[in-house]
Amino acid sequence: MSTGRFITIEGIEGAGKSTQLEFIQQHLCHRGVEVVRTREPGGTPLAESIRELLLAPREEPVAELAELLLMFAARAQHIERRIKPALERGAWVVCDRFTDATYAYQGGGRGLDLAPIAQLERLVQGELRPDLTLLLDLPPRQGMARARGRGAPDRFEAEAEEFFQRVRQCYLQRAAAEPQRFVVIDATEPLEQVQQAVAQALARLEVDDAR
Repeated sequence: MSTGRFITIEGIEGAGKSTQLEFIQQHLCHRGVEVVRTREPGGTPLAESIRELLLAPREEPVAELAELLLMFAARAQHIERRIKPALERGAWVVCDRFTDATYAYQGGGRGLDLAPIAQLERLVQGELRPDLTLLLDLPPRQGMARARGRGAPDRFEAEAEEFFQRVRQCYLQRAAAEPQRFVVIDATEPLEQVQQAVAQALARLEVDDAR
């Protein structure tokens, strides 16, 4: 049985994650790899219901700790019901955001202490970590302009530019701290160049698998 791989793709709103997820799925499928494409929060019916709670604009302010716990509640279900079973049968899981997003959005953006995030990470994930994380990086102003063209903003997309500046900074700090896992890709480049960078990053895992 082939070895399952876990790839996550991260970035602020408007970074082009959906486009690159489609590219990654096609790239791997052409190589005969079983690909499970998923997202966070979400990925299972229960986790998708939690996603709706998290993203829906509402008059009641959402407590930062409540937001954090809901993120990990969705993640716990996602891991047990979708990610782990796929990896165990040798599939490659490609996920739109994972725990790095929690550090970036709830830690960097909301300003929550990172210690409880790390505690929840250990509790919910155990030893599970991505094999490769692609960070699509671009200035928040540019990302927000792209996101506005998609329709009415959700609760996170409606945040101010300063929020996304903090999110981006946290992402870049995490990437600098774990260069063996992260690949930072300039999402302001033309699509062809972004996809070339993504393919080069995927080649790392494909080479490892061939050994």
